[in-house]
This record gives sequence, C-alpha cells and structure tokens, in this order.
Amino acid sequence: MVTGEELFALAATKKGQKYVNVLVPKDNPNWNGPWDCAEFVSWVLFQKLKKLYGCIDNKGNPAITEAYSGAWVRDAKDGTLIASDESDAMLTAGVILIRKPPLPGRMGHVAISDGHGKTMEAAGTNLGVRAGNVSGRVWDHICRVPNVAYSSEARAPRLKPQPQFIRLQEPNIKSAKVKEIQNSLKALGIDPGKIDGEYGPHTTAAVIAFQATHRLVADGIVGPATARALKIEWP
Repeated sequence: MVTGEELFALAATKKGQKYVNVLVPKDNPNWNGPWDCAEFVSWVLFQKLKKLYGCIDNKGNPAITEAYSGAWVRDAKDGTLIASDESDAMLTAGVILIRKPPLPGRMGHVAISDGHGKTMEAAGTNLGVRAGNVSGRVWDHICRVPNVAYSSEARAPRLKPQPQFIRLQEPNIKSAKVKEIQNSLKALGIDPGKIDGEYGPHTTAAVIAFQATHRLVADGIVGPATARALKIEWP
C-alpha cells in the first residue's frame, strides 16, 4: 500500500518548479511543471494511486480532466476523502489541506503535509512549488486519502495560535479594519469598490489582485502577511 510519506516525497521532488494556472496531464510521470495548486496534488495522487481526486470529473480521462480547488472541496464534503484535522496534518505526511475558492471562478488552495508541520504546495505566481506551514493558516478542510497507509509521530503537535483573518463570508464582514484595507488598496491604485468597511466580492477581488503582484498566495484572505504588505497594523 502507498504510504503518506511516499506521497509527500514525490511532491517534494517538484520543489522550485514554476506555477502557472495550467492543465496538467495526471498520467504523465515525467511532468516537471508548470503547476497550479490543485493540479499539483491531483497529479501526485494519480501517480501513486492511479485514481483521480480533486478533479471536475474524477472518472474522466486523466490526460485532460481538470483539477480544481472547488472539486477538492466537493471531495472533502461528499466523503470521497476522509475528514481529519490540523493536529493530524502537523504529525502525518500525505494529509491534504484544502481552502475553498474565495469567489466563483476563482482558485482556492490545496497543499500536502510533510508530517513535521510543513507542507509542499504550488503556492502561486512568482512563488512556484515551495514548502509552507500547516498551522497559522486558513484551511476549510483537512483530509486523509483512502487506501493510503498513514503513520503519525507520537508527539503533541505545536499548533500556532490562529491569527486574525478577514475573508469573504456570509454575511459579509463589516469593520473599521476592512475600511482600512480598502483605503490602502485604493491608495495603491487597486479599486476595492465602495469604501464602506464591508468585505464583499469587489474588495476580495482587489485583495487577490494585490496579492498576485506581491509574492503572496492570491487567496483573497487578509491575514498578517497581506496586512504587512498593505502597511496595515494587524492584531
């Protein structure tokens, strides 16, 4: 049986390769980029398990079916994947971490854990495939993959305190901090929509545009890193 360590080891061989929003042939064992986050993890799993996960059509042709973070969310919700948690991802290699798309047609994020508190992920334009952190970030679903042998270290995970994040949600977040974000974006020439202190779709799209040009994961979520880049004080 394939192990979680083997999944991560394959992912790690792609470190440093380029990120582009691209369709990856999951059945090509020699593919060396470019990648996007969903395609990257789907390719790793198909290479080891010969089964598609996180694709718009998981029963489709692996050479042409598209992986998408929204499809990863679907697989997490419908039981295709096995629900887990952050502590498991901190201690176990090969666990899948998923963040839902912030807006329709936009990309969320998908990463794979190394079992030592880190991830391997196709992080974004100008970032490429690189290591990241499990803890201290926003993940909507954390899952194990069926028919993978997982082993965890027998130690307590060192979870980072969850920092404050502002993201698109229902109802929209309204606060003075959102207005500060909007004013900062406007000053930089990025239209956040009406300066009303409401974190809606227009402001989210503006944050994504800002992140994409500042070596940040373009997920539309404002946390400590994006706030620093916007020169905003953060709790």
